[in-house]
Amino acid sequence: MNPQAKLICAISLLLGSTITISSNHWVMAWTGLEINTLAVLPLISKSHHPRAIEAATKNFLVQAAASALMLFSSMTNAWHTGQWDITQLTCPVSCLILTAAIAMKLGLVPFHFWFPEVLQGCSLTTGLLLSTAMKFPPLTLFFMTSQSLNPIPLIIMAILSAALGGWMGLNQTQTRKILAFSSISHLGWMTAILIYSPKLALLNFYLYTLMTAAVFLILNSMKALKLCTLMISWVKTPALSATVMLTVVSVAGLPPLTGFLPKWLIIQELTKQEMAPTATAMALLSILGLLLYPRIAYWATMTLPPHTKHHMKQWHTNKPISPLIPMMATESSTLPRTSPTILLIG
Repeated sequence: MNPQAKLICAISLLLGSTITISSNHWVMAWTGLEINTLAVLPLISKSHHPRAIEAATKNFLVQAAASALMLFSSMTNAWHTGQWDITQLTCPVSCLILTAAIAMKLGLVPFHFWFPEVLQGCSLTTGLLLSTAMKFPPLTLFFMTSQSLNPIPLIIMAILSAALGGWMGLNQTQTRKILAFSSISHLGWMTAILIYSPKLALLNFYLYTLMTAAVFLILNSMKALKLCTLMISWVKTPALSATVMLTVVSVAGLPPLTGFLPKWLIIQELTKQEMAPTATAMALLSILGLLLYPRIAYWATMTLPPHTKHHMKQWHTNKPISPLIPMMATESSTLPRTSPTILLIG
């Protein structure tokens, strides 16, 4: 891709995110989201592969539909209240439509079907951008309208996202799809605590971004698009394999690593808000993550030789296994082919 085009896309992404985060008017927030949507399309389709073009098309259609729903929600609220301020969202219908629109942009269940397919069709660096930076502007709108939203749809989507994010990732062998379902699961945790403690949800997003960026960058440096590719990574890059193992276990939320802190605080805050059933459900669903993420750590620490021709060259050695092998080969080549008994005796 042209460096000038990359620079324009990066500036557009930064500009669109800044407009959405700093705006108090619905039209300005919508404009920033549209700039982000248009700026990320060349990054997704830069490989010119049919899968990448399909991913870019799916991302554009979903984001355009979500933006249209958000604009319709703001127009409905302005029709009822006469105000376009983001914080003055008082119409119940507008709150419900806005919740669906932002959930579609984030990829929450049941609007999650597009996100794993889009992430599978792009590179790891673009996937990192879609999983972290592109989530921040819609989450900002959630933060600004958290006091006006209905908690029941959010709790339902949070529990379903935590459940399906861990459950659907167990059957995957592609690292990008595993990270996509991991993103869905973590967004479920953020949505569960969004209304009760927006600052805690923001802390969760910051830590999720840090850990996910580490995993994406390590996998990108190892060129690991499948779990089977991680099988020889311990021999080639043992330091990176150990790092990805620790980072993935931290993403799973095992104590005393970093990923355990936001989940512990969220469960504690939900219990304080008399949401003990929700806290129990989220804690039980986190067990699925304990089954999902150690799979990557297991494959990253395997040292078995691969069984595919693509990786056999990396395991090839010029040194003979035994010094008797060249001698046996030389003797067998000098013996006549018509006397197998002599070969056996020799």
